[in-house]
Amino acid sequence: MLRGHLDAAYRILFLLRLDCKKKEMALQNDELSKTLLQSQAHIWNHIFSFIKSMSLKCAIKLNIPDIIHAHGSPMLLSELVEALAIKKERTQSVYRLMRMLVHSGFFIKQSIPTRNVDQEEEEEEEEGYLLTPSSRLLLKEDALSLRPYLLALLDPTLMDPWQDMSRWFQNDDITPFHTTHGMSLYDLAGKKPMLNQFFNEAMASDARLVMSVVLEHCRGVFQGLDSIVDVGGGTGTVAKSIANAFPNISCIIFDLPHVVNGLVGSKNLTYVGGDMFEFIPNAKAVLLKWIIHNWNDEECVKILKNCKEAIPSKENGGKLVIIDMVVKQVDEGDNELSSLETQLFFDMLMMACLTGRQRSEKEWAKLFLESGFSDYKINPVLGLRSLIEVYP
Repeated sequence: MLRGHLDAAYRILFLLRLDCKKKEMALQNDELSKTLLQSQAHIWNHIFSFIKSMSLKCAIKLNIPDIIHAHGSPMLLSELVEALAIKKERTQSVYRLMRMLVHSGFFIKQSIPTRNVDQEEEEEEEEGYLLTPSSRLLLKEDALSLRPYLLALLDPTLMDPWQDMSRWFQNDDITPFHTTHGMSLYDLAGKKPMLNQFFNEAMASDARLVMSVVLEHCRGVFQGLDSIVDVGGGTGTVAKSIANAFPNISCIIFDLPHVVNGLVGSKNLTYVGGDMFEFIPNAKAVLLKWIIHNWNDEECVKILKNCKEAIPSKENGGKLVIIDMVVKQVDEGDNELSSLETQLFFDMLMMACLTGRQRSEKEWAKLFLESGFSDYKINPVLGLRSLIEVYP
C-alpha cells in the first residue's frame, strides 16, 4: 500500500514538473516571439528612416513652413491645401505628410474654434498647424535659415554615393563619391557651377548660424588680433561677420580660385585664391571652420603645417582657431546619446563624400602634435561642435 502511495506521489511530481516545463517553454517561446517582433521593428525603422528626411524635403520644396508662417495663426488643413494651390483630392495626402512631420517635431497642432455654418451659435473645434523652432530654421527669409543646407545634402548628387558604398568597399576608388561620379566633390563642383553654388550656399547657411553664436559667446577669441585668414572660407560668410564685428581686424578669405573668382572685398576684407595644400596667406591667426574633418590624417597634417607657417609664434599672438566636432564617447542611456548619433552621421557623410572623418580629442591632439603645435584648448560651446584654439 505504501508503495502505491509513493508511485502516485511520483506521478503527481512528474506531472507537476512536466507542467512547469511546458510553462517554461511557453514563456521562452513568448520571449522569442517578442524579441523577433522587436528586431523586425528595429530593422523597419532603419529601412524607412529616409522617409523622415524625404518628407521634410518635400515640405520645404512645397514651401509649407513659409506658407504657415505667413498665415500668422494656426493654419487649418483646408487652408493649407488651398494655399498650396493643389487639387482637393490631395487633401488626405497633405494630412498624412503633415502627420509625419508633426511626429518628427517640425510642426505642432493647436485646437482652434470654428463656427458651424448650419448652427451659427454653436462652435466646433478643429486643429491648425504651427511652426516649431526647428521649422523656423527652414524659412526662406530667416537670417539663420538652414534650408540651403538641407536641399544641398539631400540633392541626388550627394545622395547617390550612398547607393554605391558597398561597391566602394570592394574597389580602389578614393571615396564612394568617386565611385558614383568619377571624381571628387570639389572637382565636380569646379566643373558644375550650379553644384558649386548649391554647395557654397549650404556652407554659408551653416556659417551664419554658427557665427551668430560665436560672436555672442566667444568674442574673446578674436580680441587682440589685427589679421585673420579664413581658410576654405567659401563666399566669405564667416569672414564678413568677423570683419563687421571687428573693423580693426584685416580679414582674408582664402579658397580655391573657382570659388572666389569675381567676388569683391571691402575695406578690411579681401579674397585670395589658392590651394591650402601649397600655401596659406600670412596672418596673426588662421581660422578653419569645418575644414579638417574633410580630410584624412596625412592631408590634415599638411594643412596644419601650412597653418603653422602662416602665423607668428604663440608669444607674438599667433594661433589657429578651429570650429569642428570633437566626438565624445557616451554610455547607453546617456542624455548625449542622440548627439553622438548625429556626430556619427557626419562621420559617415565624410566617408561617403570626402576622405575625412570626425575625430575624438585624442585624435585631434595627435594631429596637432604631428603638425608641430605645442598646446590647444577646446571650448564645447557650439552644440555638436567645439571651438578649438591651437597654439604654435
